[in-house]
Amino acid sequence: MTLNSSKLALHFSHANSFPAGSYRKFLSYFEADYDVGFLEMLGHNPDYPVSDCWPALIDESVAFIASRYNQPVIAVGHSLGGFVSFMCALRRPDLFRSLVLLDSPIFSRRVSSLLWLGKRLGFIDRITPGRGTRTRRRDWPDEEAAYQHFSGRGMFANFDPECLRDYVTAGTVMSANGVTLKFSPEVEYGIYCGLPHNFPHYRGMLKVPTTFIGSSRSNYVRKADLQSMRRHFGIRLQEVEGGHLFPFENPAMAANAVKAAIHS
Repeated sequence: MTLNSSKLALHFSHANSFPAGSYRKFLSYFEADYDVGFLEMLGHNPDYPVSDCWPALIDESVAFIASRYNQPVIAVGHSLGGFVSFMCALRRPDLFRSLVLLDSPIFSRRVSSLLWLGKRLGFIDRITPGRGTRTRRRDWPDEEAAYQHFSGRGMFANFDPECLRDYVTAGTVMSANGVTLKFSPEVEYGIYCGLPHNFPHYRGMLKVPTTFIGSSRSNYVRKADLQSMRRHFGIRLQEVEGGHLFPFENPAMAANAVKAAIHS
């Protein structure tokens, strides 16, 4: 990717287990007006290993943003990507023009305490999506078999067909027996189990204008989180129709919501 100083810079960060290339259709709605950049897969560079509260993932993103763009960025992050973008903005607000968090709730003290307790007592993978990641199927004879496996199944049931195809293309690599998941389930598990429990520590410290766009059918956003985001971080709150993976379900609607947040 090359720098384009005539456009505002938009840095995108992906959700856990979804390489950035999976968002091709969603990101295509920004390419005419923004210099779009991203890290393809967080958590897979051995120089930036996954650990509790993800300090190395934050290091990796800060280093990339500082070197990739020649201006402060509009950071758009989905789920994991929103959390990481938020933490990056706390550390280096000078690198950011604004933040848009896509179903990435900045947890209230109550939720944060539960995450901390889950880590201490060893049940963190029971209160996050981590438990099922290491046993999921990861190999198929070819891309078409992978596509048919995911189509209409579970969290993929409402995917736009093009987005599902993009996920299969970007999310698998050739293997000895066909294709295999590109995003390591072990890394995915580590990311879930390292969900930050320290957000309350940063109350009042956010200096970058931020909008949270939640989804109407999300399983991950609680009323207490919404109240905490508004009260303690000054985050603007919006809601769109869809589930947690709404950028894949209706990418045009999701892109329009992000653009509205950017211009608000």
